[in-house]
Amino acid sequence: MKPAPFSYVRAASVEHALEVLAEHGDEALVLAGGQSLVPMLNLRLVQPAVVLDINALRGLAAIQPHTAGGLQIGALVRHREIAVHPMVAARAPLLRAAAPWIAHPAVRHRGTLGGSLALGDPAAEWPACAVALDATIRLASRAGGERCVAAESFFQGLYQSERRGDELLVGCDLAQPSHDSVFSFRELARRHGDYAAVGLAVSACGRPGAWRTLRLVFFGVGDTPVRAIACGAALAAGAGLAEARAQLEAELEPRADLWFSAQAKRHLAVHLLREAWRDLGHPTAGE
Repeated sequence: MKPAPFSYVRAASVEHALEVLAEHGDEALVLAGGQSLVPMLNLRLVQPAVVLDINALRGLAAIQPHTAGGLQIGALVRHREIAVHPMVAARAPLLRAAAPWIAHPAVRHRGTLGGSLALGDPAAEWPACAVALDATIRLASRAGGERCVAAESFFQGLYQSERRGDELLVGCDLAQPSHDSVFSFRELARRHGDYAAVGLAVSACGRPGAWRTLRLVFFGVGDTPVRAIACGAALAAGAGLAEARAQLEAELEPRADLWFSAQAKRHLAVHLLREAWRDLGHPTAGE
């Protein structure tokens, strides 16, 4: 199939992009990597009046230090760059661990962090990682300037987010991990490169038996990334895996898809929890 007719605008600057979005609002869609948008256009799942190409905005393609040793990643940074950048490896190792699971090399060379976050696919890796890392998503508009939204509040439903039609997602900010931060990333898919059947991104601070924070975020199980708050709290309080499993099964309400039933997804989520718990330094014997 071919896309429905639309006008094409190549933004010359962030200010130009914001002017276009201010004028057209929800009638405009932003083209970054195009790995999701172009197929959706071709299938006529979306029929915008305007496609706004932001690929010339090189200022949005930087990875740089942020306040107090954190990390600022621009919306146009490609998946592959996140996978190989030494600053990401040092300050956001969870992202480096997740990057190889994103689709295939061709997609990773073109797809962008901002495009993935803006789309908010509930089976994608970056939204779950952003919630696990308690990231801040930066949005800009001509009328309101720049505002920041916590990742946990940003994703509102299936392909729905806090981003307004006149706003451009310009980047994502991550805090500096503490010296005792540990991470785990696990994913199960029918084939490597497919969207996750179930995945889990974990960020923790402390040590086994004495966690100060523990964020467990599942993806592929709901309309948004799902933070397992009760399960994480139980584990942080010293509960064993048996109790944590019960908490997780009560919390998760997976939606069946073409290949996996809700029961199967719940079973896979428990398996990933067990694997992640081992990654964090806990034995699983005696569950």
